[in-house]
Amino acid sequence: MSTLYIRLPSRSVADNAAHWIALPCPYALAGAGESIEREGQAALSDLAGMIGGAQRVVLLLAASDVTLLHLKVPPMSAARLRVALPNMVEDQLMSDPADCVMVAGGSVGELRTVAVVQRTWLQILLQTVRSLGARHVLALPSQLCLALPAGSVAAAVTAFGAELDITLRLAERDGLGLPLLPDDAAAASRDVLETLCALVPVASIALYVPQQQVPAYQQAVDVLLPIEQRITVLADNWMRWIAGARTSSLNLVAGLGGSAGNSSVDWRRWRWPLVVGTLLLLVNIGALNFEWWRLSREAVQLRASMVQIYKSAYPKETVIVDPAAQMRQKVAAAQRDSGKAAPDDFGPLAASFAAAWSTLGLAGDGAGKPAIASLEYRERSLFVKPKATPAVPIAQVKAALAARNLSLTQPAPGVWQIRSAS
Repeated sequence: MSTLYIRLPSRSVADNAAHWIALPCPYALAGAGESIEREGQAALSDLAGMIGGAQRVVLLLAASDVTLLHLKVPPMSAARLRVALPNMVEDQLMSDPADCVMVAGGSVGELRTVAVVQRTWLQILLQTVRSLGARHVLALPSQLCLALPAGSVAAAVTAFGAELDITLRLAERDGLGLPLLPDDAAAASRDVLETLCALVPVASIALYVPQQQVPAYQQAVDVLLPIEQRITVLADNWMRWIAGARTSSLNLVAGLGGSAGNSSVDWRRWRWPLVVGTLLLLVNIGALNFEWWRLSREAVQLRASMVQIYKSAYPKETVIVDPAAQMRQKVAAAQRDSGKAAPDDFGPLAASFAAAWSTLGLAGDGAGKPAIASLEYRERSLFVKPKATPAVPIAQVKAALAARNLSLTQPAPGVWQIRSAS
């Protein structure tokens, strides 16, 4: 899964810039296994292609924009904790908790780390990257993504135009940030070192700066701390930030509620399957419509042929609704007129029923044999009422009648309706 990491300027730097979105931001595109495929500095607008192509975008918020608090929180569910957090941190914030987004991390002992950021600024950042095509967005405090060497404090310097963002990680779950505007660009390294010495007066500091600025910062350390060089200058690299981001659980996007930073469906991934599926659907619809049109024309031609044949045979007929049925009626009438019995006349029906009855060995008046109570012919059907006792094997009767092209139904209890199946 490809992940795009972007270190963003602080709100203070953005407010002082004419167009903050044009400020070059450090970025790194990591592929599978978190191996870096591409890195550099570019404005967010120039990163639109990578933002839209990455499966996940991780925003490293400036440390000066995120306040880390450590609270003693009683055991409670995540839902109750979200409701209770604004009241729990109200006394430690200078702004209204309603104007902030806050997310609680895991418990360590009795304390939980809570990250707080201004809601408006976070929404601006999310809307910006979402407008550039981001689908799945995370926002992490950069101070907790900075690698922390054993036995020392970690600091990093990031330049955004003429201003600098200082990121300071004091402990595993503690850190802060500070925007800095040097009076003189040549003296920026000295101003940074003096600020760090004021913030961390005793502990050792591992200072990460861009590769090309390592000599300038090392020279400033030699001048300011010639005897006690407790600041070690190191070249910054993205692998440290990525490793820290992978272990950070304080995703501030979650504080906005649900999927505020995520789009529900990546439609671009399904673009070609949807196109192919749509084309297949259109082809099938076209084939079905063509087949319906062909069969419809064939039916019209067949009916016209049947009507023509019927008119040829019976030219005096003027009303033709169903030529096939009317032809069958005419043929049956002609057969009756010539003395030939139809299959559904009384004679053929009664004879076929008697033959079936005889083959079953049911004929005769012997004791214990089934008998017929009544026999009636109407509606071109034979209605038979067998005596109630003894019982008649109706399944055998049906099979014997079916062999003679007759069907048996029971329109009422104890009544058989026998008709021609043809």
